[in-house]
Amino acid sequence: MAILPTISTSCIVISALLVAYGWYLISRRRIEAHKKVMLTAAAFALLFFVIYMSRTLFIGNTSFGGPEDIKLYYTAFLIFHIVLATVGAVFGLVTLWTGLKDQRARHRRLGPVTSIIWFGSASTGVVVYCLLYVLYPGGQTTSLIKAVFGF
Repeated sequence: MAILPTISTSCIVISALLVAYGWYLISRRRIEAHKKVMLTAAAFALLFFVIYMSRTLFIGNTSFGGPEDIKLYYTAFLIFHIVLATVGAVFGLVTLWTGLKDQRARHRRLGPVTSIIWFGSASTGVVVYCLLYVLYPGGQTTSLIKAVFGF
């Protein structure tokens, strides 16, 4: 099932690229185009989240399959990525909300910060993907459903 991590990682990369394009559009005062691009970026982020959570629940997460001597570094990096992604998601939702509610002053303050966090999250996510599926063979996979309920 390595195709699902590839698809979900692609979704988050597309989302980050769209955020960058949205940033460009707003710098050119193309407000309606900015809004459409940012909503599309949010849709790709949501698609990532749905794929990721579905996989986590029904198939499982892949453990690190690389050398033991770098596992600690991988785990620390993964925790950093998870925190960054969580903060980015919360900031993203608030930033989208302020934009949709036409709270421009707040939206202008949050937008650049949210974008930078989003780029960091997407970048670290790609590194995690490469460490799990490209550079090293994936480790064991156990679904949350199986881990909790035993089936």
